[in-house]
Amino acid sequence: MFQSEVSEKILRRRRQILVHSVIYYKMNDNIITDETWSKWALELEELQKKYPDISSQLQWAEEFADFNHSTGYDLPLDDPWAVRKAKELLKIRDERRR
Repeated sequence: MFQSEVSEKILRRRRQILVHSVIYYKMNDNIITDETWSKWALELEELQKKYPDISSQLQWAEEFADFNHSTGYDLPLDDPWAVRKAKELLKIRDERRR
């Protein structure tokens, strides 16, 4: 992978893990399966270990520094961007159910 691809992948997984952790822990709901979350989390953990220099330069580097794929409970679940995105995703899901 090239550096830009690695950066994009790490950021995408951080966003996904963070938003879906907000949905699960703060909003007591879920949109994705536990299996999907675990797959993304493991991939993120592996990418961060394989590319620590890139990982440390990206958004939420400190918050994800010791991330392991077992839980998202200790992530910044009050992050305004993540909370807003979580609400948007739940709204879309609810509208599709109607």
